Amino acid sequence: MSGGTVASLPEGLLDGGVWFRVEAAATASAARRTAERLATQLGLPEQKKADLSIVTAEAAGNLAKHADEGALLVRAVRTAQDAGVEIVALDRGPGMADLAHSVGDGHSTAGTLGIGLGAIVRQASWSDLHSVPGKGTVLVAQVWAAGLPPPAWAAGLTRPLTGEPVSGDAYAVREADGRHQVLMCDGLGHGGLAAAASHEAVRVFAETPPVPPAAVVEALHRKLNHTRGAALAVAELDPEAGLVRYAGLGNIAGTVLSPDGARRGMISLPGIAGHQRRQIRQYDYPIARDAIVLMHSDGVVDRWNLVDYPGLLSHSPAVIAATVLRDAGVRRDDAGVLAARLP
Repeated sequence: MSGGTVASLPEGLLDGGVWFRVEAAATASAARRTAERLATQLGLPEQKKADLSIVTAEAAGNLAKHADEGALLVRAVRTAQDAGVEIVALDRGPGMADLAHSVGDGHSTAGTLGIGLGAIVRQASWSDLHSVPGKGTVLVAQVWAAGLPPPAWAAGLTRPLTGEPVSGDAYAVREADGRHQVLMCDGLGHGGLAAAASHEAVRVFAETPPVPPAAVVEALHRKLNHTRGAALAVAELDPEAGLVRYAGLGNIAGTVLSPDGARRGMISLPGIAGHQRRQIRQYDYPIARDAIVLMHSDGVVDRWNLVDYPGLLSHSPAVIAATVLRDAGVRRDDAGVLAARLP
């Protein structure tokens, strides 16, 4: 984070981001202004800020013109060396059968010039798009201050309960001493106290030595005793062994998804990290190179079928997580999803 005040930024913008329901051009304009302010705060060069303005305006404009239940997330993305802004656009619109044709300039379904998707692809540092006719479209686009970092092997999204300003769900990703680990966390209840518990879990996760998942969960359980408590799970993806090592407490769902539609659930034991646990155990599961580990809170239901989303697992973890959040997240609870593949 660069220096200076963040008082003018919406709450959470430099952390989990801010969601917009995009139903009118005015909301699209607000999203663009928010992205520009975040870019300034992160120190993006002027040309990159101009690129981001185009990306955000086109993504939000497409939602306002074409989408049903359109939503757009503006948030910061970071590596150790660089920072950028990510735009995630979700809709339940008509979808696109031919993405290559739709991305090309001149294609329009609303009597416009049809340059929106093409402009996004050109101006973004990186973008990914998945669409299914009848289900809608998910777009993720990033504009980085400098060079494009390597592709992310894991990504997540959280969304608060309708009417709450913050989400009690959180996730984290880390690479330490050759270990590739992810955390999915659901603070007990909703609102600020739930968010405080999950944010503390993220902090402890980042500071815990790189030990196996069961030991990480044990450390989280000890350190969360001054919070409301949380359900949480830690997964470690080991490409050399072809394994996922998994340990969890409470109602976090973990699944290994294969492109053929097969699903293998992973075991989380009963308990509340910080307050109640009978035991913490680690389980190992085989994972193929083309499979995905999906983890989510109980604000996301399991009633969705991978075969209804052709080619989804070949896309980025961010697009996979966003698709699941859009179609399986519930509005009566905080919702969090994380997707990861073998690094």
